[in-house]
Amino acid sequence: MSDMTGKVVLITGASRGIGAEAAREFAAAGARVALVARSNDAIATLAGEIGEAALAIPCEVSRYWEVEAAVNATVQTFGRLDVLVNNAGVVDPITHMATADPEAWGQTIDINVKGVFHGMRAALPVMLSQGSGTVLTVSSGAAHGPVEAWSAYCTSKAGAAMLTRTLDKEYRDAGIRAMGLSPGTVATEMQKVIKASGINPVSQLEWSDHIPADWPAKTLVWMCSAAAEDYVGLEISLREEDIRRKVGLIA
Repeated sequence: MSDMTGKVVLITGASRGIGAEAAREFAAAGARVALVARSNDAIATLAGEIGEAALAIPCEVSRYWEVEAAVNATVQTFGRLDVLVNNAGVVDPITHMATADPEAWGQTIDINVKGVFHGMRAALPVMLSQGSGTVLTVSSGAAHGPVEAWSAYCTSKAGAAMLTRTLDKEYRDAGIRAMGLSPGTVATEMQKVIKASGINPVSQLEWSDHIPADWPAKTLVWMCSAAAEDYVGLEISLREEDIRRKVGLIA
């Protein structure tokens, strides 16, 4: 496991799934973690589980001023910000384009694209003043190809992937490490929503087909280490056995 002692990590969407597991993994590696999510009770419970190294911050990532306040609270409490994990995301609405509700479609863009930008925008001044920082954004295979009834999700993930590439282009020379992680299908609440829709091949997968949430969580910690330096500016895919082996998920 990478040593994160002395590092401060802010994780969005930290109330469950990959975000909650990432909080546990980063804390186990020695980091102090800011847990950001809409679900106040869930992150408060998780912070209680982790202990003094955790700070729970209720936040709606689609609202910039709330994300900025979360970053400020993190710095005020822990003194710095070394890693931002842009994990918050939604898959709804799962529907064909001709019947999609425009407001619901736009809300996905607000969370999955604007939320990622808001995290980057709020964290960058802090990281640039430190001369270093890592920004990890949870991506998806849906960022690179259309999936039936997922127009909002695919579009938003493609936008988030481009934000990662742009961040790398603009700030790599200033000490900012930007990377994406495409985890594949993960056994989280999102997969239950997908399964219930009954639309497209992903909904036909069995629970046992999905990887456990601690796999991407462990990978996010690994991405903060020197071992991942060759992947700065790129998107790492957990579908690749070579990556799983480097992270230590498989022999």
